[in-house]
Amino acid sequence: MSNQTQKLRVACIGLGGMGGGVHLPCHLANPKVEIVALCDIEMSQCTDAIKDYDLRKDMPCFVDFKEMIDTIMPDAIDIATPNKFHSIIACYALERGIHVFCEKPDAVSVEEAQKMKAAAEASGKILMVMRNNRYSPNSQYAKKFIASGKAGDIYCGRCGWIRRRGIPGKGGWFTTKELSGGGPLIDLGVHMIDLAIWMMGNPKPVAVTGCIYNKFAENTADADSEHAAFGQAQEDGTFDVEDLAMGFIRFDNGACLQIEFSWASNIEQEIRFVELRGDKAGLRWNENGTLDIFTEENNELVDLHPDCSGEIGGQHWGALHHFVDMVLEGKAPDFVPEQGLNMIKILEAIYKSAETGREVIL
Repeated sequence: MSNQTQKLRVACIGLGGMGGGVHLPCHLANPKVEIVALCDIEMSQCTDAIKDYDLRKDMPCFVDFKEMIDTIMPDAIDIATPNKFHSIIACYALERGIHVFCEKPDAVSVEEAQKMKAAAEASGKILMVMRNNRYSPNSQYAKKFIASGKAGDIYCGRCGWIRRRGIPGKGGWFTTKELSGGGPLIDLGVHMIDLAIWMMGNPKPVAVTGCIYNKFAENTADADSEHAAFGQAQEDGTFDVEDLAMGFIRFDNGACLQIEFSWASNIEQEIRFVELRGDKAGLRWNENGTLDIFTEENNELVDLHPDCSGEIGGQHWGALHHFVDMVLEGKAPDFVPEQGLNMIKILEAIYKSAETGREVIL
């Protein structure tokens, strides 16, 4: 947009946990954004958001995203719906010349991710999918450290997000494959797999091996994590996705990555991590915001613990504000749709490998 003093007119679609609780307040905190419409299949979500954030009383509200887009024609939309609808809504908006920010995962299949990428390229508009962990201070420090060459060649790593218990919205859309596309692999895996690959310099995945398990569908002791509160649980609902996934990814530069994700698993405690190993130094990204570096100086093993505090704004805030700056100011993208397509290729291949018992070549 040529006029840099002009605000970006954003319409929000999906006002549940992430949309109403995270995306909307991040936009409202940005002086470069004007919220011009709200949309949710439950109108009460819109009216609650107006009340909770003291929005203008005549804010246009819709239950149909197509009607909202065609009526309002915003500059950009923000999608935070169940996963199945990400690509459907994104493509509809892009085809009408509207920029799109979307909550992860990009889509529920490679075919749908390819449609999103093609629609973005054809329209010339920006498509960005949430990659909030890239914007934490320890992530930014690690990225710069590796880019400087101080870690050397990053040749392997492992990452995971493993919960002892914490199945989100059990019986609801999270655990229904038709709506979610999968379990913790697609829910949690996008976060840590993306963070690891991004730090590694975005090598191209070429082969995947994986296993998935569903062991806790009938277990009722699954609510000891705050994450279990996400979604709307249904006592007699569907649970046809995995509760644990493990896998192995090989890249075109010879590097590899081990992965593990669970909503429920008999471990000591929940943990979220990325570990990367280079021939000059290794790094461990910790969920508490710290970073550990393991290297060697003067023929001595040295552990470094850099102060990563305060280097960049919050995670979701950083991602959403970056999107706005890309649209309004032409800022270079941190994320491109090709990365999203590669992510969905990895996830889909892990499910296929688990089903066939064989490695999947991408």
